[in-house]
Amino acid sequence: MRPLAAVLLLAVALAGSARAERLLDGIAAQVGSEVVLVSDVRELAAPTEARARAQGASGEDIRQLYVEVLEQMIERALVQQVVKRAEINASDLEVDEAIANIARDNQISPEKLRETVEAQGMPYALYRERIRSEIEHARVISDLVASKVRVEESEVKALYDEQLAAQPEGGEEFFVRAIVVTPQGDAPDALAVACGQVDVAHARISAGETFEAVAGEVSEANPEGGGAQGWVHESELASWMRGPVAALPAGGVSGRIDADFGCGLVKLVERRAFVPLSFEQAQERLSRRIFDERMGVEYKKMIERLRAQTYIERKGIFGEPEARARPQAKSAADPEPGF
Repeated sequence: MRPLAAVLLLAVALAGSARAERLLDGIAAQVGSEVVLVSDVRELAAPTEARARAQGASGEDIRQLYVEVLEQMIERALVQQVVKRAEINASDLEVDEAIANIARDNQISPEKLRETVEAQGMPYALYRERIRSEIEHARVISDLVASKVRVEESEVKALYDEQLAAQPEGGEEFFVRAIVVTPQGDAPDALAVACGQVDVAHARISAGETFEAVAGEVSEANPEGGGAQGWVHESELASWMRGPVAALPAGGVSGRIDADFGCGLVKLVERRAFVPLSFEQAQERLSRRIFDERMGVEYKKMIERLRAQTYIERKGIFGEPEARARPQAKSAADPEPGF
């Protein structure tokens, strides 16, 4: 298991409350001979729901979130049935090794990991089963999806020629984060409101909050990544940030920038001399990109085949076709999604 995957696996596994402590409040869907409980959906959706509500999501938005989470769980149930039919179950030893890797990647002992899991209210046996499920899911992808994907060197070279052969010869590149806020609606003060949000964001950062955290709440540009724009060559910087970035020291944050789209802030995380990548240097990364894209296509085909071959019935609010497309909210003020 790759270190990053292991760390993410720990975060996912700790996200919910203990299954033993919840109430069984109905069936959300039947997938073949298995069922998905509403309480399972609520548990998995809980962290995202909390963030969405904090950002002012409507009841309609929350219900759609639950619909999307249910579809993910149906997908997982379909894959788990493949695991059973193909008898590619993960052994206890493999689960032990995966948990040991998770503990190592998080720089804690297996015993401390267990304490952390149980402190979150999750029975350790349930945690182990979640890890087992992740291993088995990865095995299905490896055995049934990845085995169908091939990438030829000529394809990688063509992608290099398309995207990197015309790289700049020199200059600088910058790792930047941005906060972008655009006017909402046609009200006369929409631009002033948007720029006011940027002013408040700048004040929060000046008072000690991290740029990443504020961007996650405010920015319309990659909020999930804390506004990260990645490494950008000086010639490819957006015109509105080019001057401010050039003037900033590493770690510096600009003042409010008024632009055609609205208003923004930019943080220069780091700058360095640009060195063009040769084909040999870029080959592995480009090959992985092509491979991952094709993997996504093949995985989607597999899931579509499984859906077509399996009896699936969504229950209650999930059973309404119009609700699955875009469910209607009871009221934006409802504290629960209304199952």
